[in-house]
Amino acid sequence: MDEIQEQSQPQSSEEQEISQESDTGNDKTINAEKITSENAEVEEDDMLPPKVNSEVEVLHDKVTKQIIKEGSGNKPSRNSTCFLHYKAWAESTMHKFQDTWEEQQPLELVLGREKKELSGFAIGVASMKAGERALLHVDWQLGYGEEGNFSFPNVPPRANLIYEAELIGFEEAKEGKARSDMTVDERIEAADRRRQEGNGLFKEDKLAEAMQQYEMALAYMGDDFMFQLFGKYKDMATAVKNPCHLNMAQCLLKLNRYEEAIGQCNMVLAEDEKNIKALFRRGKARAALGQTDDAREDFQKVRKISPEDKAVIRELRLLAEHDKQVYQKQKEMFKGLFGQKPEQKPKKLDWFVVFWQWLMSMIRTIFRMRSKTD
Repeated sequence: MDEIQEQSQPQSSEEQEISQESDTGNDKTINAEKITSENAEVEEDDMLPPKVNSEVEVLHDKVTKQIIKEGSGNKPSRNSTCFLHYKAWAESTMHKFQDTWEEQQPLELVLGREKKELSGFAIGVASMKAGERALLHVDWQLGYGEEGNFSFPNVPPRANLIYEAELIGFEEAKEGKARSDMTVDERIEAADRRRQEGNGLFKEDKLAEAMQQYEMALAYMGDDFMFQLFGKYKDMATAVKNPCHLNMAQCLLKLNRYEEAIGQCNMVLAEDEKNIKALFRRGKARAALGQTDDAREDFQKVRKISPEDKAVIRELRLLAEHDKQVYQKQKEMFKGLFGQKPEQKPKKLDWFVVFWQWLMSMIRTIFRMRSKTD
């Protein structure tokens, strides 16, 4: 189960090839994001809901929606297993009480089997297409109700809710089988199908769509699931999970989203601190952010493991050249700041002073001679 291939054995940062893989059987209809439409104008503040200018769509007398980013394809039906990211706020206080992006763990929602407090949210999700991002307003009656929730999440009584949600994708399944109902083999196979689809999209340079597939694959490989595995099942799951993180990192590098790329590499390195591709790609991201010391440390670790790696040798040479350029710029800057010490000009002789000093010397000499004769 190979991830996006790099010569390192990393291949510098040029186009990466993906190994050809045979598809496993798939009896489910799989929907993935295809970005085709223009996005609405949005003002972002991570702690507050986005301000959206698109048309308000009434889905229910207690649920409305505004599209932030268009999706494509079909909408999920009842019993579909939906994978999505979302943020949630209590409208009265604007307190953000949930953020799956921050937690890096998508929500799995089986339509028709959602919890009571998510019934209004599910109405909004059912109206979305794969890849769509939207702002949902849900009245308290279809949220946490009259009493609210005082554990986690903390939601005030009778709180109207605001959601920013993105439907990563969904699977149509007649029985609406959730991850928790799948066997270990089924979850690993479902994740690997997503990974393979992501690799195909990467080959077509559809990076956003490829990342959606990798993220859905990772949704099957959550920490709660991985924690329960050991032996061959642990190895099988890791062989799917780590390549997805590495492939996500490669996509993010190509999109210049360096901080996120570092995060994906860190997840692999937490389990395998000598993973060459994770070290190399993290080094690339750190170098792009100007974190040259940290980048050099990553590249040197790779070189220690693979001394003849040409890509790493090249990156270390580029860092050395960068440091030299920075030194020269600093040298020029300080030279201009303090300037050169001005040359001292020779003083002109004052002939009057010279003559006066000579005259006084002669007078002193004459007096000394007279005093000797006396």
